[in-house]
Amino acid sequence: MTDLPTPPDALPATLQTLRTAWQARRPDAAQRRDDLARLRAALQRRLDEMAGAISADFGHRSRHESLIADGMTVLADIDHLRRELRGWMRPRRVAAGWRLWPARAQLRSVPLGVVGVIAPWNYPVNLALIPLATAIAAGNHVYLKPSEHTPRTSAFLAALLAEVFPPERVAVALGDADVGAAFAALPFDHLVFTGSTAVGRKVMAAAAPNLTPLTLELGGKSPAIVCPGHPLEAAAARLVSGKLFNAGQTCIAPDYVLVDAARRDALVEALRAEVARRYADPAGRADDYTHIVSAAQFQRLSGLLEDARARGLDVLPLLEMTGARAFPPTLVVDPGDEAAVMREEIFGPVLPVIGYTSLDAAIDSVNTRERPLALYPFGDRAQVEHILARTVSGGVTVNDTLLHFAANRLPFGGVGASGMGAYHGRAGFDSMTKALPVLWQPRIAATDWLRPPYARISALIERMVR
Repeated sequence: MTDLPTPPDALPATLQTLRTAWQARRPDAAQRRDDLARLRAALQRRLDEMAGAISADFGHRSRHESLIADGMTVLADIDHLRRELRGWMRPRRVAAGWRLWPARAQLRSVPLGVVGVIAPWNYPVNLALIPLATAIAAGNHVYLKPSEHTPRTSAFLAALLAEVFPPERVAVALGDADVGAAFAALPFDHLVFTGSTAVGRKVMAAAAPNLTPLTLELGGKSPAIVCPGHPLEAAAARLVSGKLFNAGQTCIAPDYVLVDAARRDALVEALRAEVARRYADPAGRADDYTHIVSAAQFQRLSGLLEDARARGLDVLPLLEMTGARAFPPTLVVDPGDEAAVMREEIFGPVLPVIGYTSLDAAIDSVNTRERPLALYPFGDRAQVEHILARTVSGGVTVNDTLLHFAANRLPFGGVGASGMGAYHGRAGFDSMTKALPVLWQPRIAATDWLRPPYARISALIERMVR
């Protein structure tokens, strides 16, 4: 396996190789389980190599964050897929209804063929291998396009997958945005894309001529709402965990936090204290604090803060950082809707803190924006239920952040501008298979009677339409 870019004109031939091999022999349950077991073993054996490749791409990334986010999550998901696979594959009996008696009906989960996966840079192993493993569990072959922004990790993935799978079962395309555009235009049987909403629109347009079914995992501004009376120290600790993991380069990171106005400044101080506790030791800070993936992303984040300062907003850096792309955790207090930090997805360690006059006003503020990928309500049961009854989001973690992603029995996906479709566990298996309806007709069937001359069975027909 080479780490040279894949010529765009070579993509269709590789797709055809994958499709021809799948048509010749669809993977059965034993093959799928074996594939997943070998993928798990290979990844676990090379976790340190994986963490090193990701850190090199980021300039520095916490080894422990890589083990959690790109190691543990993938291994746990593979374990779940292998444990549940036979039950998911089993045909499900459904009622045919008395009008079709004595027919029998069932649903079969039939693999689609070749699934394409376009993975992003922020969790470059997790967001490549979880959809890939799900597609394998569903009985498909896979063509993966990892991110060009993490080239060492992409080369690692190519080598890892070449070790586990023959090239006619799993292939990898390497290259820049031109390769990605050509990849999205291929006639896949299903395509999974994870990335920004803007690029998601382009992927959807590229897939449209082939009517390729899509799972789009996009982004957006995911809010946290701290309800009146909720302990601020507890909320601050969990908000910091969600915001600073991977330096905020997480599609479901809390993008802004709404808190009752009387406690806004107290929450700011609680967030400041929590960050200081976690990163008090400069040596530990250097190890544990992930850098921004590229100079371009660093400049984009700097531009958000320059815009906030130009508007006269309170911009509060919480740490002094060293390192070429170590961006300090920063709060922006009460930015208006026109500030860049409130118009764009932040995707970094910057957190706007906004005071609200009432909980309903906070909910109204959330509802004026595109539906978010995640929502984080902090409050008691009645407060949280009130928020859930009036909002729509891709997923929710109550009184915490991020963790619904790791619950592999919960579907993960967006809604509206934050995405379409879902994967993880059974939801991913279902999206990458066809629920094939099969009606078994016995030797005696309803059609033997339902035919002209209808006068002889008019009483039966009248009964059937009651």
